[in-house]
Amino acid sequence: MSKKIASARISAESSALLKELNDSLPFDKALYREDIRGSLAHARMLKEQGIISAEDYEAIEKGLRQVLEEIESGAFSLDGGDEDIHMAVERRLTEIVGDAGKRLHTARSRNDQVAVDFRMYVLRHDLQIAALLRKLITTLLERAEEHAETLLPGMTHLQHAQPTNLGYHLMAYASMFRRDLERFLDSYERNNLSPLGCAALAGTPHPVDRQMTAKELGFRAPTLNCLDSVSDRDFALEILFNIATMMMHISRLSEELILWSTSEFGFVRLSDKHATGSSIMPQKKNPDIPELLRGKTGRAYGNLVSLLTVMKGLPLAYNKDTQEDKEGVFDSVHTAELSLRVLREMIDEMSVDREAMERACMRGHLTATDLADWLVREAGLPFRDAYHIVGNVVNRAEELGKDISQMTPEELAEVDARIAPEACTLLDNRASMNARASEGGTATVRTREQIGQMREWLEGLELRP
Repeated sequence: MSKKIASARISAESSALLKELNDSLPFDKALYREDIRGSLAHARMLKEQGIISAEDYEAIEKGLRQVLEEIESGAFSLDGGDEDIHMAVERRLTEIVGDAGKRLHTARSRNDQVAVDFRMYVLRHDLQIAALLRKLITTLLERAEEHAETLLPGMTHLQHAQPTNLGYHLMAYASMFRRDLERFLDSYERNNLSPLGCAALAGTPHPVDRQMTAKELGFRAPTLNCLDSVSDRDFALEILFNIATMMMHISRLSEELILWSTSEFGFVRLSDKHATGSSIMPQKKNPDIPELLRGKTGRAYGNLVSLLTVMKGLPLAYNKDTQEDKEGVFDSVHTAELSLRVLREMIDEMSVDREAMERACMRGHLTATDLADWLVREAGLPFRDAYHIVGNVVNRAEELGKDISQMTPEELAEVDARIAPEACTLLDNRASMNARASEGGTATVRTREQIGQMREWLEGLELRP
């Protein structure tokens, strides 16, 4: 009867159904680099502390490097009958170096081994996603600079509201993605602590040096409490939350690109590289990429809710339920990184129809609030009175089949004699856009100021390996 190397107490062969339910190698093999790296650091610490001999350490180190080479070359398949990546590596190591391989797990449990491997994976991808966000923000800044004077109807409730510019609109998304980037960096700093050496839950009687392994693996320090360390998955929940929030921002931008690329809007045209046709309608050009990005957002939400649900009722310390932590994270990380790459490329290569955007600004009476503000400022009216007067002006414009910005001084005065001819200059869309020059506003000078501030922040951004 075969016997698993981590099953000393169990005498019966595992049920085939238990094996299917229990074995995690099909997905946790993604952690092989982290597992071998953590084992190398652990073995070196064992040698330095006199827990294993120098000869055993040399054999373990050489053997682990051979296992890594075999995995990456395909000579050692990770599709075999091992329970998980940790047992697969240890089994192969022992085949190569013999009894020395059996000493590697001294002063260590799979609990802290899994925790350190998974944490290193998450921290690495915190930084990788942050780096991709930086590239996306850079592209948004380039397009925003290009279109800091391109008129765009600003909307609320998807109804025309006030004139803005496209660069300003893109800076709103750059601001969202900046917050996303900062969240990933915050999570990296908060979770950059090593659980290695915590063993099963209570530490170990062996004289381990957790400071040494933490430093060698690039952590800021060891974790404080071993009981918490082996059962903590906050770092995984954080990356799932950060990805879900980022994907929500991606989905909002995707929704606008989908709308803007319709015949009804016609504001942008996606590159043929980022669209598909129809199997039956030869004229179609479908915005599949933003639609897929919008759809994958729900997938990211599901992964977050799934792990929150797994963790909500678990007593301390480790429970096998926690094996459900990885597949959702792996999936969300892949989705996030692919989404950021394709979104950046799509925005970089899409074309903008400035004339269509400007024509759209001639609908919806975007400068109505400017006239109300003028009546308050120049005629001394209470804002609510001015508000109702301008409502009457809009009604008259509708009767004339005009936008309010096209009304003559005489037509305005017919509605209310207090509207002087000079008020007409305020009703021009570009003048209105540039009049909104308060800090953070849409005026071209303020849009360029925002671009400059964001570029300055990006230049000072440090993404540590």
